[in-house]
Amino acid sequence: MSYPLITLLRRAVILFVVSVSSAHAHHVMNYRMPATALEGLLSGLGHPVIGLDHLLFILGAGVLAGQLRRGIVLPLFFVVASVLAVAARAGGAPWALSELWIAGSLVALGALMLAMRVPGRGLVAALFLVAGALHGYALAEGIVGAERTPLFAYFAGLMVIQSLIALAAWASSAWFAAHHPQLPLQRLVGAGVGAAGLYFVGMIAFG
Repeated sequence: MSYPLITLLRRAVILFVVSVSSAHAHHVMNYRMPATALEGLLSGLGHPVIGLDHLLFILGAGVLAGQLRRGIVLPLFFVVASVLAVAARAGGAPWALSELWIAGSLVALGALMLAMRVPGRGLVAALFLVAGALHGYALAEGIVGAERTPLFAYFAGLMVIQSLIALAAWASSAWFAAHHPQLPLQRLVGAGVGAAGLYFVGMIAFG
């Protein structure tokens, strides 16, 4: 993985993160349902960024995938599952979901990154699919009831920003694995993700 490509991916993510500041104002601060395609797109771009639990999982998923051979496709399991879960909830799926499941997914990802130096691709794919569905169902909360146009724009924004963040993390992780194999990047990130998950669990359980 070349350094220029990593730099390009990082700059793309930064550009999108800056661009979603208006999404925060449109949707989160005013608590208003997106009514146009632009508002739906900005809301989709913004939610995985301003939601720290979602952002940490995507970054951790990208880092873990970067340690695996041909791991680039693995974070996309999370992205696709999350968008499908958003669509299911927006379509009226009656499931109940506690925020503990979201925090627990961070703990599970962190534990996997700490416990296994080279986890099996099937295990990683399964975790990403389940976690993607959980996170997507939570991300759908602010879009349920929206009209079709902003809803589909939300899907697009959600898929684009999550893919960019995951691919940037994957590219950085793959570069470090190739050029600095002595750096325990997977375990360092895993410890951070797991600690954040435990913090969120504590906040939900005792807050």
